[in-house]
Amino acid sequence: KQNLRLAGKRPAEPRCAADAGMKRALGRRKGLWFRLRKILLCILGLYVAIPFLIKLCPGIQAKLIFLNFVRVPYFIDLKKPQDQGLNHTCNYYLEPEEDVTIGVWHTVPAVWWKDAQGKDQMWYEDALASSHPIILYLHGNAGTRGGDHRVELYKVLSSLGYHVVTFDYRGWGDSVGTPSERGMTYDALHVFDWIKARSGDNPVYIWGHSLGTGVATNLVRRLCERETPPDALILESPFTNIREEAKSHPFSVIYRYFPGFDWFFLDPITSSGIKFANDENVKHISCSLLILHAEDDPVVPFQLGRKLYNIAAPSRSFRDFKVQFIPFHSDLGYRHKYIYKSPELPRILREFLGKSEPGRQ
Repeated sequence: KQNLRLAGKRPAEPRCAADAGMKRALGRRKGLWFRLRKILLCILGLYVAIPFLIKLCPGIQAKLIFLNFVRVPYFIDLKKPQDQGLNHTCNYYLEPEEDVTIGVWHTVPAVWWKDAQGKDQMWYEDALASSHPIILYLHGNAGTRGGDHRVELYKVLSSLGYHVVTFDYRGWGDSVGTPSERGMTYDALHVFDWIKARSGDNPVYIWGHSLGTGVATNLVRRLCERETPPDALILESPFTNIREEAKSHPFSVIYRYFPGFDWFFLDPITSSGIKFANDENVKHISCSLLILHAEDDPVVPFQLGRKLYNIAAPSRSFRDFKVQFIPFHSDLGYRHKYIYKSPELPRILREFLGKSEPGRQ
């Protein structure tokens, strides 16, 4: 009887083990759900907190616009442009203001490649008075004057017979100072005047890309107001103004429909003194204007470049000058910074700049 009783109790043991296993599984599921819920609550809290943080600290928004702390590519020596394949380029340092130093690269036309080897800064400065036109290039946010796509553009322009002068605004690269729209514009003005003091009657063109288009129109408007306009203005991937660009930027997607988006995200930009009002500036510019924009630009939407053209074209200030808009089809894949790859670019520049075509030796 005892054996039978013991035998009758044995089947209960697996059931107890199964129940315990089920309890452990349920416990694990509850723990996993608890952790997941905790993560989701943290993400939601962060999502809600960021707008308030930006509103309370407008300087954060300024940092996100300039991105001057992002130095790409890393570990390059800006004093040695030859490390980037620019063997006919000299590195300078200029001082626009007290306690402000900016790093400058000057690339001579490719036909002078051999002559430029081993030459000092004085030789490069004297070369600006040659018969070759000069392009002052104003780069966009993030990175330095040594950025890969920027270097490739310098090479293209140099091969077409242009001098290319570019620089890092104060606070970018190895340039010393604190970034601001006013400071960036003043740096560009200082470099332009430095070029004009050495270039004689050679044409000088201003080329701005992305955020650099805002600096370019600020600069050219000021030059036109003092009656010393450049020979032409070229805007690559431009926007209308910084508020519209910020609202259209891919990073704003997750907040675009957030209640009070303008108050939280756009008003702090204005309160920081950042406008880059291309749409207003073009109404006061009196020189030829060329706009280049790729339809598949994911950073500055194509429609903003088109809108800027539609504002500029009928403006009275351009009535005696050419205003041209060149779109690049999305199938070409030029996106935000690869228009330099276009085999049509040399023809576009030659036809637009007309008789200001680079000199020949």
